[in-house]
Amino acid sequence: MNRVVHPIEQESFRRLRARLDTSHFPPLTRAVVERVVHSAADLDYADDLVMDEAALERAYAALHAGAPVVVDVEMVAAGITRRETVCRLKDAQAGPGLTRSAHAVRLAYEQVGPGALWVIGCAPTALEELLTLDAGPALVIGLPVGFVGAAESKAALRASGLPAVSNVSEKGGSAVAAAALNALLYHVPSPDSSEENL
Repeated sequence: MNRVVHPIEQESFRRLRARLDTSHFPPLTRAVVERVVHSAADLDYADDLVMDEAALERAYAALHAGAPVVVDVEMVAAGITRRETVCRLKDAQAGPGLTRSAHAVRLAYEQVGPGALWVIGCAPTALEELLTLDAGPALVIGLPVGFVGAAESKAALRASGLPAVSNVSEKGGSAVAAAALNALLYHVPSPDSSEENL
């Protein structure tokens, strides 16, 4: 079933493309960049995001084959409207040296096992915990936000060699993390970059 794109969203993407040339990006990278920029109205993400097209292609295939999607907080889940997600934060408890967000990642991994797409948009400790597990992710969208640990956790994600979408700066958040996943959900492969890929 094709997604119906509202005229306001079409106009928003038209204006984005008038201000930001994304034509040099490969298709899935372009889709992620544009949707993240659109979600934050922040053109700087075009230079801040880090991802690999081949990893996105594998993640796209896994996602559309039904791989589970795990999120760190309900705010991320709320932004992903076309797919069921797993969020175990309400079941998690903080303990010595373990935040609730980190415990929620452990609980989620016990539930879904390897092969999931992980979308971290709030807690750097969730991303840090995921990196300690042998989670075998299809993709990690690691875009936590904040002045404490966010940039460092994203640098650790990039250094891990896991398939990932991240950014270099402290910026991020639930909306942009959900947008990156939505880009993969909404993308329609085509020979050109037409409006259908909004």
